[in-house]
Amino acid sequence: MLSRIAGTVVPAFGRLTVTTDPEARLVPGTVVVANHTSLADPAVVLAALHRLGVEPVVLATAGLWRIPGLGRALTHEGFVPVHRNGPRASDALAGAADALAAGRIVLMYGEGGIPPRKGSGEAPPAAFRTGVARLAQLTGAPVSPLGQVGARRLSSGPWAKQLAGLVTAPVRRPALHVHVGAPLRLTGDASLASARVREAVTVAWRTAAGHVGELCPIAPAEETAREPVAA
Repeated sequence: MLSRIAGTVVPAFGRLTVTTDPEARLVPGTVVVANHTSLADPAVVLAALHRLGVEPVVLATAGLWRIPGLGRALTHEGFVPVHRNGPRASDALAGAADALAAGRIVLMYGEGGIPPRKGSGEAPPAAFRTGVARLAQLTGAPVSPLGQVGARRLSSGPWAKQLAGLVTAPVRRPALHVHVGAPLRLTGDASLASARVREAVTVAWRTAAGHVGELCPIAPAEETAREPVAA
């Protein structure tokens, strides 16, 4: 239901386009990992995945379940609450593993939250936590990287600015793009596997940005990778 709603509502606020790598495969039991930039990007990602015929289980902050009406809808959809920095933090991975075992596709945010950023422009994904890698290694699930751009043009900054952005979006109709990359199989050290996922999501994010003509700064890690190596 929430995916269908997003698929109907998001195009009214912006011009959504979706692309995939030729090798992209969103098969049952896949973990989709997206970059997180705005309170609006979950709706953008759900709308994009809906176009691809996918209605995922989402790992979302537990605070959303306290919103009247929304919590019941999230539970009905099978979404998994994430209780950060507490004794129940590991419950989210168990819930995600159950969803994967049932043949659902699970959507996660590797950064674990929205990194603090100034302005409404794009920025490379911040460092990933190890939850994605641990889940993939626990279940053997493939991991599909997803990059999205444009959500910050819908909503970003202080609350007043976010509200103004949403109110004016149907008139401005900012460009929104989501790109899904080829799946990964994660093995080995969880920290190294997390860095590998972040790199793949960054590539997908940069591909998405290219489709809307968004200028993308290079992440420090990418700068290091581009430095010449002495023979």
